[in-house]
Amino acid sequence: MKRIFFIAMFLVALSVSAQKTSFSAMAKAEYMTALDGKEITFDDILAQYKGKVVLIDVWASWCSDCIKGMPDVKKLQSQFSNDKTVFLFLSLDRALDSWKNGIKKYDVQGEHYYISKGWKGSEFCKDIELDWIPRYMIIDKEGKIVYFKAIKANDEQLINYLKSLQ
Repeated sequence: MKRIFFIAMFLVALSVSAQKTSFSAMAKAEYMTALDGKEITFDDILAQYKGKVVLIDVWASWCSDCIKGMPDVKKLQSQFSNDKTVFLFLSLDRALDSWKNGIKKYDVQGEHYYISKGWKGSEFCKDIELDWIPRYMIIDKEGKIVYFKAIKANDEQLINYLKSLQ
């Protein structure tokens, strides 16, 4: 029994240490839509925030878990509202109007882009192995992924990474 426990712990430790630290070239080359309708690559989106900590929130206005998590996102925003941290919302809404209406309806404050290829067609979604939304990730000031996967904005590790990067 002890042997199984240690093997399991080793595998968990291995998976944690093997988290992705960068996005693939295909994910970075994917075009997303800005609120003004302009198309921009994900790489260019990230380049705008170089030197800042970026919390990525992959969400959709139709996603009940995303909406339930918004109060926790707003708590993070109040806790880390400074010129060092950017809140980047990437939407998987099914239509541009739904996305824009969702931002207004739920008063989502931050930087906004629409993943027009959708969950199944998006190289970005494939690259991050998206299996659930909301999905939170943290990018450090150098552009490295430091926290690859959280599904709750009140995730203790997520908050600890944000604190440590300030």
